[in-house]
Amino acid sequence: MSTATFAMGNEVTIVQAAALREGLLARLASAPQTLALDLAEVQEFDSAGVQLLLAAKRTAKDTGAELRFVAASPAVRRSLELFGLAALLDGATEPRP
Repeated sequence: MSTATFAMGNEVTIVQAAALREGLLARLASAPQTLALDLAEVQEFDSAGVQLLLAAKRTAKDTGAELRFVAASPAVRRSLELFGLAALLDGATEPRP
């Protein structure tokens, strides 16, 4: 089983969403069976970030890949809880200290 990792970086906001989306979709297109999306370093996360995660999840499903969220930061967890989407992180690990 092939697993790839994609680190989201420090900021996942409307300013970076387009570039992050391109990189993320390109990584999914490289046909890993599983893509681990590393959210540990994310300090700023807005509704564009939420949309990006939902789009990535949909794209992974459409291509038959598994998308796993790894080490979701407090900023990511707060935003997803605010939007009622905390279940997206089911199984996600806590960020490393």
